[in-house]
Amino acid sequence: MPAEPIFETKIDHVSILDEHANFDASLGEGLIPNDDLVDLYRHMRMCRQFDEISFKLQRSGRMGTYPENRGQECPSLGAAYALTDKDWLVPCYRENAGLFWRGLPPEKILLHWMGDERGNNIDPALKITPIAIPIGTQMLHATGLAWASKYRGDGGLACTFFGDGATSEGDFHEAMNFSANLDIPVIFMCQNNSWAISVPTRIQCSAPTIAQRGLAYGMDCVQCDGNDIFAVVKVVRDAAKRAREENRPTFIEAVTYRLGDHTTADDARRYRDAAEVEAWQGRDPLIRIKKHMVNLGIWDDARDAAINEQVEHEVAQITERAEGIEAPLKDDFFDHMYETLPQNLRTQRDTMRTSSIGQDPSQIAAPVAQHS
Repeated sequence: MPAEPIFETKIDHVSILDEHANFDASLGEGLIPNDDLVDLYRHMRMCRQFDEISFKLQRSGRMGTYPENRGQECPSLGAAYALTDKDWLVPCYRENAGLFWRGLPPEKILLHWMGDERGNNIDPALKITPIAIPIGTQMLHATGLAWASKYRGDGGLACTFFGDGATSEGDFHEAMNFSANLDIPVIFMCQNNSWAISVPTRIQCSAPTIAQRGLAYGMDCVQCDGNDIFAVVKVVRDAAKRAREENRPTFIEAVTYRLGDHTTADDARRYRDAAEVEAWQGRDPLIRIKKHMVNLGIWDDARDAAINEQVEHEVAQITERAEGIEAPLKDDFFDHMYETLPQNLRTQRDTMRTSSIGQDPSQIAAPVAQHS
């Protein structure tokens, strides 16, 4: 028998508003109303200011290590804008824009990086999981949450975010395989920012796109300009429609770039070419949105200056709330560990000493009398 092809496919790259503010009306017309576009731009400006202040907090010793979001705000923000409040957002650690848009108080993120666990105490109604530091583990959580939504029939889905480096983790492949084989409504959003700390994407994946990694699991795959808010909104809406109507997962590769270091503990100048960074600075999502709004006649320098003043004041208040939070009580460690605290831990809490013999000499039995 002759050899015959058994599988052929293609992966689309979606771009609507490019780095020169050229707008493809055939794809983008009516996608984001002008008033919403202004709100999204203002929100991104606030997130940039938040990044700048967070960096200064770390450098001045007032906060621990912090990962800047600068340059890659669009993937999470576009997803949060396109999805509904019944859908889960399952982040890694560079999704401030989307989390804040959903309603997470920004001071929660500051508290997390300050080492205060109250930053991870998130209102369940927001349907946001705490940020995940281990690489890739959150994709399994998203799959489970989406499976629960499917089981309940509540029409919800889960959208999880991760970097290009995470696609080399076993958890990624397990989550992809599980969700595709069991028809689970998950959106896998890979934020390909070119670097997994100091490892370039070309070492993570030798294929032309990371998006095609989803093909092996039989799911729909698409690549988009991750610095184009219109493109992100479109591909997420398409994926959400597929998830709700067919219970099928989608793999989205959002091509973006982190303009800052991996974290404040990193110095990207040691491994990144300055010309590369400069080129991506010209593709900044804020710059292209601003140019587009100017072209539409809905934006000018006066409004931009006013926004700048507003966000500076807003982030100052956020910082004040985070640093001004009351100190935790010693009892909190015990009171939030169990629904009903066991007696031995209640004793430790009330006496601030353990119940072991070594810490409580009164528990040592009296010596047995010796008889001659």
